[in-house]
Formats: sequence, C-alpha cells, structure tokens
Amino acid sequence: MSGLYRAPKAGEDPDRPVNVVFVGAGAVGCFYASRLHHPDHNIHVSLIARSNYRALEESGVKLQTHTFGDYTFRPAAVYPSPDAASKGAVKQWDYIIVTTKALPDVSDDSALIAPLVSEGSCIVLIQNGVGVEEPYRLRFPANPIVSGVTVISAEQISPGVIRQNRWTRLHLGPYSDSANSTSDSIETGDGTTGALVPPSPTPTPDSDSDSLNETLLSVGLDHCDRLGHYWTAFGSIPDITVSSEIDLQLIRWHKLTINAAFNPSSVLSGGLGNADMVRDPELRRHLYGVMKEIWDAAPKILGRGFPGELAGPEKILKSTERNVGSKPSMLLDWEAGRRMELEVILGNPVRLGRRRGVELRRMGTLYALLRSMQAVREGRKARL
Repeated sequence: MSGLYRAPKAGEDPDRPVNVVFVGAGAVGCFYASRLHHPDHNIHVSLIARSNYRALEESGVKLQTHTFGDYTFRPAAVYPSPDAASKGAVKQWDYIIVTTKALPDVSDDSALIAPLVSEGSCIVLIQNGVGVEEPYRLRFPANPIVSGVTVISAEQISPGVIRQNRWTRLHLGPYSDSANSTSDSIETGDGTTGALVPPSPTPTPDSDSDSLNETLLSVGLDHCDRLGHYWTAFGSIPDITVSSEIDLQLIRWHKLTINAAFNPSSVLSGGLGNADMVRDPELRRHLYGVMKEIWDAAPKILGRGFPGELAGPEKILKSTERNVGSKPSMLLDWEAGRRMELEVILGNPVRLGRRRGVELRRMGTLYALLRSMQAVREGRKARL
C-alpha cells in the first residue's frame, strides 16, 4: 500500500487541476469551500447541495463574513446529489469533503459518497462528535481519511446566503482507526438505513493492518499539510492547524465537552440558550458535571490527557456567560422537528467508553432521555 495516490500540489502540474467536492452546502461547508476555491492556482471546488441547490446553481453563494467582508463564491459546479457529481465532467475527485450533519441512525453517509470515491480520493470529514470516521474507514479501507474539527460561528440566513459571525479555526489530522468499534450496539431499523457498519465491508488483512495504518497516517498527514497550505496561503485563513491522529481525537473530545453538555441540556431545559443555562445555578452545576465527566474520561479512553492550552470546564462556562442569544444546533434541530445528532455527540462516546471500561453516566442519562423524546415524537408523527 506504499503507493497510495497523492493529490497534486497546486501548481506542480499546470495541466492537472486539484478537484474538490463538498458534500453538504450548509453554512460551514459553503464558508470553507469559498476559501478553498482558487482556479488561478488550479484548485477547483464544487458543491453538492440539497434544499438550496437551485439558489446555488443560479446565483452562487453570497457570503457576509466578519473576517473577509462580503463576497460571492461561484463554485466550479453545483450538483443535486453525489450520483450526479459522479457522472459530471470531473472523473477524479482528489478531495471529498463531507460537511453534512452526522446522523448514522438515519443514513449511512459512507454509502452516499461511494459513487465519488476512487483509488485516488482523500475523504475529509468536517463533522461534530466522535466516531464519525468509522463507517468511512470500514467502507474505504485503503483511502486516506482526514478528520476535521471546526471552531466557527456561521449560519445560512436564507437559501444560498451565508453569514459568518466569528472564528475561522479548523483543526486537521489523519485518521487510521482510532475511533474504531463505536457502532456495535446502534439500532438501525430495517438494516438498509442508519447502518454505521456498511454491508460487506472490504476486510483489511490482520497481517497487513499495522503497515496499512502507518501508510494511511503518512499519506493522510501529507493531505492535511496540503489542505492547510491551500486554505492558509490562498484562502487567507490564519488558524488552520495540523495535528497527529491522537491529538486530533483529543480535540474532538474537547469539543465534545461543549457539545455534549450544552446541546442536550438546551433541549431538556425547555429551550434555554447557552448564556441562560450557565447563569442558572442548578443548570450550571449540571453542565459542569457533564463537562468534567468527559474531561476525566477522555484520557482514559484515548490514553493521553488534554493538552494544557485547552480550556477546562470552568473557563468554558465563564466564557459562555457572554454568549447571549446563542442557541445550540441540537435545540434548533429539535424546534424545527429535525433529527438530532444524538449518536455522534452522545451515543458513540458512551459506547466507546463502555468498551474501554469507562462509564459515562451523565452522558448516558442525557442520551437515554433524548433518544426516548425523539422516538416518542416520531411515533406521534407516524400516527398522524
């Protein structure tokens, strides 16, 4: 496997473009896509959109940004589906960047992107939660995977109009199989949707697994460096960082201390925003308990503690006092009647902890309650 394909560097072959497709044209996907699209450097970015497909196809993406001002991003192409993109003019997608919500209990998105993936493709996952990489690794055992964690405040205020409010940070790291074995107990209904483990994945021979993982990490790190260079040198994003696999997973778990505390609690508290919750003494005590549970458990699960520069629970709570008016994404999904990212934010961490002998009791309680609430509501909808 030492001959794994590497995408060309921008400019190293003037006749060979770097072709990038973003799967998911929401606020985060459109913002980072707009900073990566540079035809003058032979980097061409396309979008796969759903509800906003018509707006993007007709007018491109209108961005109102705190960091770069207002501008319009016109992608190389806009497609209504991965299947349509696979039948378009581009025959080799160098980077397939997934920025959709991670809902493994609804659909197996590794199967969704399968028409786009070839031997030379690098899969980039910019999604919340932990364990998001596993279905892709199982389905595509020989393709490099880059895992990404964002710190950004952005929203789609109307179809095709994106507002970036604060921050641009993006952490990138290679992925081999460090989030393996999180999906063994997820219920997947009829077995045709929501399967974290794809049907009949191509097995990786045990005798070659160490060598393959080393190669995947090496090639993945090279892709991280290249993407970081594109976004920094050409896209002017100042805070792209590249980490090792384990350090990137620690960053995922650190973001989880925020997402797993605030997102579920906003729903269960009746719709309170972040600042309102931390100003309530009992809710603040609850939030601290969830965050501290993750803070203590992650090093036991991953075998390494959080770096000293990462903010701890109390500092995060203090800074959240100023976040007036902010509603977590899970609350917005609940209020809109959409499925919540319960599995990757709550279910996967709880299952992974149990496999490592670490019980996340507070998170397990949040998971059980919200999972039941979601199922009850969907049952009522089905009876209407």
